[in-house]
Amino acid sequence: MKIAVCDDNSQELERISSFIDTYKCESKVPLTYKTCQSATDLISSMSSGDYDILLLDILMPGINGMQAAHEIRAFDAGVKIVFLTSSPEFAVESYAVKAYDYILKPVSKDKLFSILDAVIAEELKPLEGLTIKTQSGVARILFSRLAFVEIMNRKLYFHLADGSVREVSASLASFEEELLARAEFVKVHRSYIVNLWQVGELRSKELITHAGKTVPISRLLYGKVREAYMRHLFLEKGVE
Repeated sequence: MKIAVCDDNSQELERISSFIDTYKCESKVPLTYKTCQSATDLISSMSSGDYDILLLDILMPGINGMQAAHEIRAFDAGVKIVFLTSSPEFAVESYAVKAYDYILKPVSKDKLFSILDAVIAEELKPLEGLTIKTQSGVARILFSRLAFVEIMNRKLYFHLADGSVREVSASLASFEEELLARAEFVKVHRSYIVNLWQVGELRSKELITHAGKTVPISRLLYGKVREAYMRHLFLEKGVE
């Protein structure tokens, strides 16, 4: 597991680093971590998939943690962002960038350890997904990496988070029941099913994915889509 810690306070960086070293020693989990004191340094050194967890201070000079998170989400939808903050007032805003959690400062060892335990437990779960038959063979698509599914001209297209596409000869109905049985997937149009974890913005007539793809929303389905999206952002996280 790879962790990045970003905080402009050097004492807090040392404190968190010490906790991570202790966790690594006690848990025997193979992990590495990097520290930096500005969001600019963090972003400039990152590419998609570099880290599993970001421990990101919100209040920093220059680019603050919330602004950095929005930039990071543009190229990495999967990294788990944990905000470090001296006030809980940012909790609601943090869900807009799919924050995994937030820790009130000063960071406590127990809170940090519980988050690391939870992330590791998730990583150890069997990877769930679909097996599809493509023109070139058989492919496995993880639900977590599937951005949306599109039916067009009797072809089904699986659009992945990295921008790649898998094409199969099948109907949307062939996969609709399995996808919609999962809370993160919603039908937004008769020709599209979208993974809400991959949605960066909801507009009146369309959704924009983290990869920048536009997906139309049916006028008749907009109310249900908006409700599902808001529930996904807030209610499932326990925000009233």
